Parts: sequence; C-alpha cells; structure tokens
Amino acid sequence: MPISRRKLLQTLGAATGVAMLSGFSEESENYFEQIPALDKYPGFVKPDKPVTVITLGAGNRGNVYGNFALSYPEEMDIVGVAEPIVIRNDRYSKKHNIPDAHRFDTWERVFERPKFADAVMITTPDNLHYGPCMAALKAGYDILLEKPISPSEQECKNILALAKETGRIVAVCHVLRYAPYFIKLREVVQSGAIGELISIQHLEPIEHVHMSHSYVRGNWHDRNVTTPILLAKSCHDLDILRWIVDKPCKQVVAMGSLKWFRSENAPAGSTARCTDGCAAESTCPYSALKIYYRNRQRTGVFDLPEEPEKQGEAILEKLRTTNYGRCVYKMDNNQEDHYVMAVQFEGGVTATFPWKHSRLTKAAAPD
Repeated sequence: MPISRRKLLQTLGAATGVAMLSGFSEESENYFEQIPALDKYPGFVKPDKPVTVITLGAGNRGNVYGNFALSYPEEMDIVGVAEPIVIRNDRYSKKHNIPDAHRFDTWERVFERPKFADAVMITTPDNLHYGPCMAALKAGYDILLEKPISPSEQECKNILALAKETGRIVAVCHVLRYAPYFIKLREVVQSGAIGELISIQHLEPIEHVHMSHSYVRGNWHDRNVTTPILLAKSCHDLDILRWIVDKPCKQVVAMGSLKWFRSENAPAGSTARCTDGCAAESTCPYSALKIYYRNRQRTGVFDLPEEPEKQGEAILEKLRTTNYGRCVYKMDNNQEDHYVMAVQFEGGVTATFPWKHSRLTKAAAPD
C-alpha cells in the first residue's frame, strides 16, 4: 500500500490535532460533528488516498480519533477494530462499516492476519500499549499510539529501538503539539521575542469531577495496575515543557501524596455508595448521583442503551454495582491528589510543575 511517510504522519497528526481543537467530550456519538475544518490545522497536506487504519480499543479515545474518518473519509478510512466489549465493538463497526472479517475481540488476533491496512491506532488502556505496538511494528504497520507510550522506561526504549530497526512511524498522541496556541507559544519562545528563556512556571489544576471520575473511582484509581497519575494525566504537560525548551532534561525532583480522598475526610453520615442514602449526597461535589444521573456527565464509560428512556435506570444500576457509585472517600485508590516537581534542562533552564485536584481544601464550598 504505497503512501509516503510524510503524508501518513501529516494525516495522523491532523487526526490528533482536530481532536484537540474539538475537545474530548464524553458523548462519543457526537464527536465527529464537532471536528473543525482542516484549514484550522497548520501544516496539513491532503494525502493522495485515504490512510487505512485498524483501531485497537474502541473506547473514548478510539472514538475521538476514529471519528476523524467520519468527517474526512478522503483522509482516513477505518477498516478494522479490536475490542473485547461487545457493545463497543458492535457500535464502532456499524459506525465505520467494518466487515465481520475485520472485527476482532482482542488485539492479538489482528496480527494473526496478513497486513491489511496502512496503520494501526492503539487506544487500549495505558498498560496495554506495549504489546500491540511491538506486534504492529513487527507486522510492518505505522502506528498512532495514545499517550503515555508505556509506564515502563525499558518498554519505551524497546519501542524506540524497534521503530528505528523497522523504519516505521510511531506517532504519539501528545495532542498539545498540534494545537495552534502551543505551536505559536513555542515559536515565540524559541524566537527570543520575549527574551532569553530562564525558567518556566507551569500549573495544572485538575477539575474535581475529572479527578474523582478518572483517578479515584475510575480506570486509573490504582497506580500499580495502570499508570501513575503523573503519566496518565500530565505526560502532556511534561512533553510540552520539553518541546518548548527543546533541550534534554538533566535533573528531576518530584514528590506528592494522597491527602484528600481518604476515609478520615468522609463527611458525617456518608455511606459506602452514593445510592445508599448518604446524608451528605445533596451537597457533596463528588456525588455520583449528581454527576452521572442528574447532570449526565462522563457517562460514556457506561455503554448506555441508545433509547433515552432506558438510560436513567441503566446509570443507576451502574452506580449500584460499579466503582463509579462508590464514595470517593471510601475507595481503594492510591493515586496522588497533589504533586510538585522541579526540572532542570541542559543549559540551566529550570521549570516547576505543581498540580493538584481543584477542590483540595476542607473549606471548599459545595457546588
């Protein structure tokens, strides 16, 4: 399937760039409707033919990036999917008109077949990036790899070595590099227009619902099973700092702890689940009933039925049976909720990067 490396990378970059411009809504069915015109992405060059792609993982990011093909079928064509959750596999296949022969329940089965696309898009969970990436490189695919590359330094090095050996592209989804704001920011800093770069102060306040959803109740609540929060949430920040400075990092000092989401901070009258008659539920900013049921935020993880009249009860059932309904103060989470790091780059440029959950205070008023 002849296609130039430059045009392939430009198309894969456009997919991540327009995803960044449109934002990461949880309502996956409407992602592609929010993608802006390609002329808003600097540097895009239309390929001679659509880049054919196999998606490994049809969850949130698999839909975000895959829906680029729905708005721009002349740029990208999704021709295969691997996804073990049946409803996600079915919906993704229907949306992209994927034939049954190119539908797989696990990523391993994709590579039992001869190569049948230009590229593979890896949007599996963080701790499942390495295996499919190595297999795709060995099979001759170019790769769009969701960040972080891997929680293991050695696995990152192995991917780099094999990419060099095979000559294939591994484009990592550090989407901030494709956002016009950061492109211009880097240009201004490196031009010297604002003077010599000496030090950077960078802050990320993690919105309280995002923190509770992803890193207390959600898929990343256990850093030992998935990925430490610094990689899961803030590898974008680390990458953009390194990209703007454009010099190797020489020294890092970092520390953090889990301060707020602990049982001793649970309000009086709280229960194990928000659905168990919690006395603090009506004023708690982390109320699962408020976030998921009343406000219908971040419900993409529930794979809800398409009929609106059935969705309310389906959400309540999830809150009664999964971690998403548990009290945030009584979870078995171990991700830090505040963190600070200092970095020194080659040449003496320094950067500080603190982040914290945006409601990390006992005095925080309820919503």
